[in-house]
Amino acid sequence: MTVAVGDSPKAATFGPLTREMFVRYAGASGDFNPIHYDDGFARSAGFPSVFSQGMHQAALLAGFAADWLGADRVRRFAVRFREQVWPDDVLTCTGKVVSVEAGSQGTIATVELLCTRQTGGVAIAGSAEFLVDE
Repeated sequence: MTVAVGDSPKAATFGPLTREMFVRYAGASGDFNPIHYDDGFARSAGFPSVFSQGMHQAALLAGFAADWLGADRVRRFAVRFREQVWPDDVLTCTGKVVSVEAGSQGTIATVELLCTRQTGGVAIAGSAEFLVDE
């Protein structure tokens, strides 16, 4: 696989997100905090409604990156949660190669990753390293 600094895949869009998606993610992940599926509970905690689990967006971003450069090539994946994601939000995942360096195990491409809301706000900022040449 050949990659160069500045390479980017086509962006991937997810949504509009629904409460049902939040419930399905809860079931898949085991995160049954009612703040993600019970509007009354979320409002009693001071939120306008339920909101998506941060790891839900992280999973979408990880899948996007793995589809781009290969799940078997991932060597590191890290994210920072920045904004909450609400029902009806549309998320867009993007990425860009920021460095390509030879190492003892092969060539490692470092990528910056973003998951943004339709508002332009960043829900998740991340980075990953992929082994692109052994």
